[in-house]
Amino acid sequence: MHATTTLSSDTVLTRVGRFASPGSPPTGAAGTTIAAAHVYANPPLVRASTVLAGSLREWRGRAALPTHDKPAAAYGRFGTPTTQAFESAIAELESAHRALCFPSGLAACTMALLALAPPGSHVLMTQNVYWPVREFAETTLVRLGCTVEFFSEIDADGIAARLRANTSVVYLESPGSLTFEVCDVDHIAARCRAAGIRVVMDNTWATPLLFRPLEHGVDVSVQSATKYICGHSDCILGVAACNADTWREVAGMATRFGQTASPDDLYQGLRGLRTLAVRMRQHSSSATYLAHWLAARPEVLQVCSPVIEGHPGHAAWKRLYDGASGVFSFVLRPMPEPVLAAFFDRLAVFGIGLSWGGFESLVVPVPSGDSLAMRSTSGCGQLVRIAAGLEAVEDLARDLHQAFDAMNLALALSTPAQAA
Repeated sequence: MHATTTLSSDTVLTRVGRFASPGSPPTGAAGTTIAAAHVYANPPLVRASTVLAGSLREWRGRAALPTHDKPAAAYGRFGTPTTQAFESAIAELESAHRALCFPSGLAACTMALLALAPPGSHVLMTQNVYWPVREFAETTLVRLGCTVEFFSEIDADGIAARLRANTSVVYLESPGSLTFEVCDVDHIAARCRAAGIRVVMDNTWATPLLFRPLEHGVDVSVQSATKYICGHSDCILGVAACNADTWREVAGMATRFGQTASPDDLYQGLRGLRTLAVRMRQHSSSATYLAHWLAARPEVLQVCSPVIEGHPGHAAWKRLYDGASGVFSFVLRPMPEPVLAAFFDRLAVFGIGLSWGGFESLVVPVPSGDSLAMRSTSGCGQLVRIAAGLEAVEDLARDLHQAFDAMNLALALSTPAQAA
């Protein structure tokens, strides 16, 4: 984590965005300081569209720089001190050259791909990728002349066998969406680097607290800051942390597409960072307990989590990661829809909804037609994604237990009718 590597993550999170190193203000482009941010313990919220220059000379000097290299933004779309404070914080946490904020996690993913995958190139993408990214690849990238190939391998040899002379990007999501397989990220990145291929990785599940992709050879680490970084289910935000080799390409693409993020959301992201380590410990502890608890339930066919021994990539997770986050999935045995409804409808602590990383626990059924997710699981039961929030884990277990009781009762009542 650059100058603060001697500090624990809890301490670093109280300082990032305020100081780039102990005793000095955070830096923007070309080593310039972030105006006034160092005066306050918590950098203030700055909203602006027009940014005034103090003189013609200042205006000329500012205008002469590439937009993404301006030390003080000439226009609000290019950022305010709040933007610079957030990007500085993420860059430090990710061990990145610089970071860029986006209006959503998906925007961060798509801009990185557009920047690094030129028309006519070959893009390798993990099969278990976040489905909107897959849809973007299969439509927009293909329409722009790219060939997109999906892979299910999680080892370096398997992926290396798919590389072509015109492969431009290997896109990883580790653990993968919905079924949470973990890749041998460092070995894959080494193979790609030797071949001159860029690696982009979605690091939303782990956050920089549990895994720092750029320290393992990845070129761009993208995150949905909506999730754990903001942490309160009330804003939408994305971020891409880049190494020096990819920074200008990604930043240039973001500028040309008019990508920007609300200072209000960025301020919430900065505030979320301060408690990230504390929250992640609770998310991790609860999810680990629930994963093993569910694995012992007779109604559950399979638990998809890196913490479960034998899960694909369990060894890579233990070798590379500093822990687990709060999201995993499990497969219920096949059952009629009314019986499944009895389980979901009985839940009182868990909510049914998309996203994760907030204070509240959530479950969501994965559509049965998602064969890509089900291909990695046992049988044809219902795949359920679960996000452990900040509630007491005993309350979460009791909530699941009584939902299983309701499901089993509904199944028992439905059996005679079906037999008749």
